Amino acid sequence: MLENFIHILYWLFFSYFAASIIYLFVLALGGRLFYKNLNSYTSDIQKYRKVAILVPAYKEDEIILSTANNLLALNYPKDSFNVFIIADSFRAETIAELRQLPLQVIEVSFDKSTKTKALNVAFSTIREPFDVALICDADNMLAPDFLQKLNSAFENGNKAIQGRRVAKNLDSSFAILDACSEAINNNIFRKGNNGLGLSSAVIGSGMAFDYERVKQILLSINAVGGFDKILQLEVVGDGTSIRYLDDALVFDEKVSSAQAFQQQRKRWLSSQFVYFKQFFLPAIKKLFKGNFSYFNLAIPCNLVLPRAFLLALLPLFAIISFFVVRQWGIWSSGLFLLYMITLAIALPRKLVNKQFVSALLSAPKAVLLMVLAVFHIRKANKTFIHTIHTKKEITNVQFQDKIR
Repeated sequence: MLENFIHILYWLFFSYFAASIIYLFVLALGGRLFYKNLNSYTSDIQKYRKVAILVPAYKEDEIILSTANNLLALNYPKDSFNVFIIADSFRAETIAELRQLPLQVIEVSFDKSTKTKALNVAFSTIREPFDVALICDADNMLAPDFLQKLNSAFENGNKAIQGRRVAKNLDSSFAILDACSEAINNNIFRKGNNGLGLSSAVIGSGMAFDYERVKQILLSINAVGGFDKILQLEVVGDGTSIRYLDDALVFDEKVSSAQAFQQQRKRWLSSQFVYFKQFFLPAIKKLFKGNFSYFNLAIPCNLVLPRAFLLALLPLFAIISFFVVRQWGIWSSGLFLLYMITLAIALPRKLVNKQFVSALLSAPKAVLLMVLAVFHIRKANKTFIHTIHTKKEITNVQFQDKIR
């Protein structure tokens, strides 16, 4: 009886791990082999669409001025874009400085702050007509040509775009690991999805949509964390595909401390778990109607464990399996090898350097923090978790040629 139970338990775990790794491997290959053939954007622009750059910001006094100046300097006709800083709980002197700049400040205050609430206030306040809404975080800086790339994508008929988020800073081991994690996710869930003909997943910032459409969608969203997961499903639910622009760069501040790393992962884990349950049945219905992108973003993307979890659990699973049945250990080790190959395929070569090797020494601590975050995810989706930002400049030397 016990032996049968052990067999069943092993094969349940093995099947789950195998399905997850094969899924990630296929997407990683899709990102490497097929993505480049999908997107050919024209330089023959017929129209410069009017873009509203929306920046919901909560207590971001330290960095908001540098962000605002970066956005105002974008290489795009000045009469074709406006910057809106949605300022939640800012100091009076910061508001005064922002009002000296050629942008619009929308002050907000809530009992429980969320991005969704801030964006909805902005949409209800803005009276000017816009073609595109670009949503950025307060710490985001954009490459000078970002709006040109965005406009070109819309010129080619796209209605939803996700830019490529890269590291603003690489000044600590956790920042390097965070940057590597995002680069891997970009290759798998954005380039990989598009490469295989599916909709890209969004990241929460550096994402742009048809203005009126996203305004309508956000009115129906009341999420504390992970609003972007609901937003992407609403967008693809009607057949719209989200296109990933690998050459449209969004510079995002990477966490520099263990505490910030854990807080951030807690929020991500919580939203992944919550929205998997919420959209499971709707995703099954969409699958039968032929909407594979909706199904993919709602179930497989949320069902797969975070990459750091797999990195910790697979070796442990293989070791235990060896002690039970030697052949099981060999099969499980094969899964771990395939997973390492998947990560190697997805990780950009330029990130593999001396600093990366040094940062790997912090990987066990990062994995442990991820595991500990699991015990706190229940409350994470009910409470707004704010990540403190301090970086006012782009110091990632790997992209210096892209910001001049």
